[in-house]
Amino acid sequence: MKTLRGVVAPILTPFNDDLSIATDLFVEKANALLEEGAVGLAPFGTTGEALSVSTPERLAALKALIDSGIDGDRIVPGTGLCNLADTVDLSKACLDMGCGGVMSLPPFYYKEATQVGLYEYFCQLAKAIAGSAIYLYHIPQVSGVPIWPELARKLFEDVTEVVGIKDSSGVWENTEALLAIEGMIIYPASEAALLKALPLGATGSITATANVQAGAIAKLIEAWDRSPVEAEALFPPIEAVRKAVQSRSFISPQKRALSLVGDKRWATVRPPLSPATVEDGEALAREIGLM
Repeated sequence: MKTLRGVVAPILTPFNDDLSIATDLFVEKANALLEEGAVGLAPFGTTGEALSVSTPERLAALKALIDSGIDGDRIVPGTGLCNLADTVDLSKACLDMGCGGVMSLPPFYYKEATQVGLYEYFCQLAKAIAGSAIYLYHIPQVSGVPIWPELARKLFEDVTEVVGIKDSSGVWENTEALLAIEGMIIYPASEAALLKALPLGATGSITATANVQAGAIAKLIEAWDRSPVEAEALFPPIEAVRKAVQSRSFISPQKRALSLVGDKRWATVRPPLSPATVEDGEALAREIGLM
């Protein structure tokens, strides 16, 4: 798999009124994000309401992306489930259809899982999909199961398939420790960390707010490669959008804001989530410049 340097978009999942996936909107949004400057897509992560979407639904939606002409090498879907067998089956199916790699949560039901146990879990996953790329997904505030930098380093050094990690901890010290792992692909989940992370070797960012500012983040990363000073000048409005979204929640308000400037189906979320109010969506849309 080629390294996706830049902003990778964890695309929101749109639903029809009957709660089925709105495949037309999904494909339209995916292509728009790539046109805006995203180098890749990370469907069915936290932002994509992955754990509210079945395996057959995920595979059908991914097939629609590839059938639309999107290069599978640019797609890194989330495949982490509660048990190894299901994670292996979903990962294999994604890879068989041409996805360039998979991004996997740790098994997240057993909160007493040890780092030793997690090491064995990811070793078994790698063995089952030998030769394919695995990105670890560290989001302990949601999963309740951390992948600490020491474990990430050991997996990267010992397991060929483990090539990178998305760090959604929001803790700079954790990101910094990951960036010290030479050769590992590190994606901070917040673009707000980029000006600190890029000098230390970050590959880019897999950030929820790429759904509303992929182009701006892409330009920031491109600018940094030319001149850090140029990148710093682009940073304030990007940080402002991040703060506006982060002050709410990342899913429902963004979807409501998108619905107010586009297709109204964007406002729909699957239970147990609830739709954001029109008022909250309007406020966010104004703050981030959509309205």
